[in-house]
Amino acid sequence: MQFELTKEYIDQLHDHIEKSNEVEAFKMVKDLHPADIAEIYDELNVEEARFIHVMLDPEDAADVLVELEEDDRERFLKVLPNEVIAKFINKLDSDDAADVIGEFPEDKQEEVLSHIEDLEQAGDIVDLLNYDEDTAGGLMAKELITVNENWNIMTCLKEMRRQAEDLDEVYYVYVIDDNEVLKGTLSLKKLLLTATNRKIANIINTDIISVKTDTPSEDVANIMDKYDLVALPVVDTLYRLVGRITIDDVVDVIREEAERDYQLVSGITQDVESSDSVWALTRARIPWLFIGLFGGVIAALVMGVYEVDLGINPKMAFFIPLIAAMGGNVGVQSSSIIVQALASNSMGFEGIGRKLLKELGVASINGVVLSSAIFAYNYFFTESFALTMTVSAALFSVIIFASLFGTFVPMMLDKFKIDPALATGPFITTVNDIMGLFIYLMIARAFFALF
Repeated sequence: MQFELTKEYIDQLHDHIEKSNEVEAFKMVKDLHPADIAEIYDELNVEEARFIHVMLDPEDAADVLVELEEDDRERFLKVLPNEVIAKFINKLDSDDAADVIGEFPEDKQEEVLSHIEDLEQAGDIVDLLNYDEDTAGGLMAKELITVNENWNIMTCLKEMRRQAEDLDEVYYVYVIDDNEVLKGTLSLKKLLLTATNRKIANIINTDIISVKTDTPSEDVANIMDKYDLVALPVVDTLYRLVGRITIDDVVDVIREEAERDYQLVSGITQDVESSDSVWALTRARIPWLFIGLFGGVIAALVMGVYEVDLGINPKMAFFIPLIAAMGGNVGVQSSSIIVQALASNSMGFEGIGRKLLKELGVASINGVVLSSAIFAYNYFFTESFALTMTVSAALFSVIIFASLFGTFVPMMLDKFKIDPALATGPFITTVNDIMGLFIYLMIARAFFALF
């Protein structure tokens, strides 16, 4: 049953904690999923969360740590002794344990690791900490089932039973040789239907997809999405099997990347949450706001150049917001489509030239339709034919420019290995505002001289 956090629930829990009523407080959380308990911690202070945490089963307590947001987890773990943290870490899979410990300073990492009783687990965590967190090595877990290609079926089954004790889920059985080089996977169906004296080498599936430890996490997510994989083996430069990445880790990568791109699109330069401090939120937002401010100053200077024209034909000013808004909207639309295609590797083999040509066709159709609509409006509701022609021609021109600019910029950023999400939002909007205003006023000067 899905848990719904309510104010009444939190108030009741607060009351039990204030009265140090451990029995009743534990009753309220004992049957909840670790993700739900982590959500409850968000509504408690550190001491209240610790009151609940020490009552949990060690495995549940460890899972709750993984579910907490990074900042919340950091604040929470500060109040726990290193030996207590080590007890929880020991219950986690190696990849989750490395993620938690990796957030500590180096001296605290060493302290916590020294208290982990399972030396093999501690060694796996140290190995994983050596990989960049945004690579396959940083995502992978060491827990997996491996069998040797030279074993017979009977030996394989015994070994699988032993190794499965350390795993929550068995997705694949990986086959290696004597040098631990990945040779393929083992079908459980074939394993069950094959005589027990036959060798594994006779029934392995050699058609396997793997990634190396230095493969970027985004590429890992794209591979698992493309081939509908629930787990992906990781190999080193010698193709020796060193770990596996499961779908839950990739979902986290996709979510974090989407959040980061959305923040970049919105003009937020750092990874922030709504619960962060005022200073942190301000620091993340203000750089692009300065760019917007600078763009506004440039737009004012452009209007200053055409001050006389606006003075002679003041009705031109009525359509400045329309031109600016359409340029910004069209530019963000174009850039968003390109950024999405780049993020999902669905661009195909089209080069920048062909993509711009295609976008020109789309922009031309949109421009004709919208400029015709505004032409019809102005023709019947304004007295100046020059203004009618100016607004229509300017709108068409701005749509063409904004579409091409919004397509070109993210593709060029991607070419130079810069996150193309930077191209959307404030950047595109600011440039299109300035250029749209310039195009509008320049066309106005020419058309009012003609008509």
